[in-house]
Amino acid sequence: MELSENAKRVLEKRYLLKDDQGRVIEEPEEMLWRVAKAVAEAEKPSERERWADEFYKLMDSLRFLPNSPTLMNAGTPIGQLSACFVLPIEDSMEGIFETLKQAAKIHQSGGGTGFSFSRLRPKGDIVRSTKGVASGPVSFMRVYDAATEAVKQGGRRRGANMGILHVTHPDILEFITCKDQEGAIKNFNISVAATDEFMRAVEEGGEIGLVNPRNGEVVKRVRAREVFDLIVKQAWKNGEPGMIFIDEINRKHPLPGVIESTNPCGEQPLLPYESCNLGSVNLSKFYVPQDPWFIRNERPATWEEVKGDVDWAGLRETVRLAVRFLDDVIDVNKFPLPEIEENTKANRKVGLGVMGFADLLYMLGIPYSSEDALRAAEDIMRFITDVAREASYELGLEKGSFPTFEESWWAKDYEAMRNATVTTIAPTGTISMIADCSSGIEPVFSLVYTKNVMEGESFLYVNKYLQLAADKYGFSLDELADARSIKGFPHVPHHIKEIFDTTFDISPEQHVRMQAAFQRYTDNAVSKTINLPNSASVEDVAKAFKLAWKLKCKGITVYRDGSRTEQVLKAKAKEEKAAVLPGYIKPRPRPAVVQGKTYKVKTELGNTYITINEDEQGPLEVFVHLGKPGSSLAALSEAIGRLISLALRSSVSPKAIIEQLEGIKSVSPTRQPDGTVVFSVPDAIAKTLRKFLEEKAKERESGVQVVVNLNGEEKKGAEGTLVVLDTDLAAEDAVEQEICPECGGPLIRAEGCFICRDCGYTKCE
Repeated sequence: MELSENAKRVLEKRYLLKDDQGRVIEEPEEMLWRVAKAVAEAEKPSERERWADEFYKLMDSLRFLPNSPTLMNAGTPIGQLSACFVLPIEDSMEGIFETLKQAAKIHQSGGGTGFSFSRLRPKGDIVRSTKGVASGPVSFMRVYDAATEAVKQGGRRRGANMGILHVTHPDILEFITCKDQEGAIKNFNISVAATDEFMRAVEEGGEIGLVNPRNGEVVKRVRAREVFDLIVKQAWKNGEPGMIFIDEINRKHPLPGVIESTNPCGEQPLLPYESCNLGSVNLSKFYVPQDPWFIRNERPATWEEVKGDVDWAGLRETVRLAVRFLDDVIDVNKFPLPEIEENTKANRKVGLGVMGFADLLYMLGIPYSSEDALRAAEDIMRFITDVAREASYELGLEKGSFPTFEESWWAKDYEAMRNATVTTIAPTGTISMIADCSSGIEPVFSLVYTKNVMEGESFLYVNKYLQLAADKYGFSLDELADARSIKGFPHVPHHIKEIFDTTFDISPEQHVRMQAAFQRYTDNAVSKTINLPNSASVEDVAKAFKLAWKLKCKGITVYRDGSRTEQVLKAKAKEEKAAVLPGYIKPRPRPAVVQGKTYKVKTELGNTYITINEDEQGPLEVFVHLGKPGSSLAALSEAIGRLISLALRSSVSPKAIIEQLEGIKSVSPTRQPDGTVVFSVPDAIAKTLRKFLEEKAKERESGVQVVVNLNGEEKKGAEGTLVVLDTDLAAEDAVEQEICPECGGPLIRAEGCFICRDCGYTKCE
């Protein structure tokens, strides 16, 4: 495998096997052999070695990778290889908690779960067995959320859920607003199951009836637009809820039975107790010419001009082998529940999707924002689905059709079919990092950005195709750092600016149309985020939702940039080297009066106040105030400060103290207003001490003491200490990002997930 450094880090952190001490004991090639051999066990004994070799070469070429649970668990005692599950919830206390227990087992094995809460009676309804009243679906979602928080997925993946409520449920308004408060029900994505009748009523100004699922009675009638407007308002505010168009989902489902829910990211509608294993073809590997179009031509291309530059023969071969691989996964899988094994093997659904689409468009010279990009999407996905069905048909002849084949619509036109569904556009957050390609069908988020790696180190990441353009045409990349678009830079050649679209160069309408183009030729559904600029209006969100329904998407998720209140400003700033004072020779007593500064630092434990006092020789003592006086937190923080003070007064270099404390990590990092990240209280102390030293060095250089405080006035503390609070000022060119809880890097919203480009963390997959 030709792996980037980032891919190696992701593999080591998440995929390669480790011993009991957490040391990596597997090379990437060994991982691929582990997976290939385990999956090939589904083949005839005489054919296993051959297919293992074929599967290994397929993955080693990075033309195809399966979903994360397969890479993590194949050939291990866990053996659970599917990413997607849907569980039913019955309207009884026993049913609710039985499903919760089943979900915990799935999360522990590395899967995500989807639920419809639509069958639960509404809040306040009668519970005859206890003569009490029901607490409603949202209250039980909170119970599920708390349980998910306590279960770590397979040791490497945090539990992810989808919660769905039908638009006619009496508690629909409470459901729509249940995540209004930041951090509420945080282990769930939520979506409203919207019907065609509801969407028509929205357009026509009509009403819908809210129906008690316990008895089918209409308890109230409401204006459809009022419900829709609330959905739109909440989605504009913080990205949730999304919508799934439940009638379109069931219209396009080839099997009997009613689908009520999807997996966590919405791309896999499933019947109760079904699972689906997914994988993605890397489209960036199927470009034929040696040089990209933009190297050979100084204008964008049309799809008709360049469709011959796609390696269709190679793509056909890859798709056929990938379908066999995914089908074999069903037979070697260790299912978490017997009901899931029974239903999965009855229908044998697989979901082959794509990644690297934006990269392919760059090489083809086609702007993502163009009509030609839509035509390319349709032709490519039509080809993949046609070939995948052809492969499933041949597997059906070879190995037998899926058991419910005769009940499906495939029986009308085919004599055999191995899989009820064959294609899905799934999130590819971490596997696209391994493949070093763009994620799913999303446009590239940014082309040049500062990438955090280890313990505060960073480097400038440049998109490899833009680098080729810069080398060819001789333009500088430095000015493009952390810019979300290159359109406004006059030194970049015009055709490069036209071709190299990024997320925020794409109109909301084009985002939706691209999703619809792929959906048109995808069996299951499409995971994509309709990214909107911060300036987008509520009406923009409403238009996107309506367009998605009209274009027959199966669902939609929007995200307005910077809309979450938990996001903080990441200011662009160059970190300077810390000034280090000379070493100390002998202990010194504390003077009666000292001068210093108090810094307010945000940590996962709340606001932490760090006071650093000095004398004429430099830092003398540190006080750390955290928590209420008399509390355990206050005692521990006071102890840390006393020990640091003792060290400073005993000739220990501040640099040595910084080196000992900096980088210590706790549960979750916290980004500061100036863009820096602290990983824990000790890390905050180290970074503050470093900042103090830098400020003192600048003061010495300028000969002027610069004092900044929160209120613009100096305050005297105990024993004459000068207390100075830093102001929380934001840079004008700041970019809002949510923070990765593992490395502190920026999280990007794509494919229904938050993805960290620095370490590979994804909030849901």
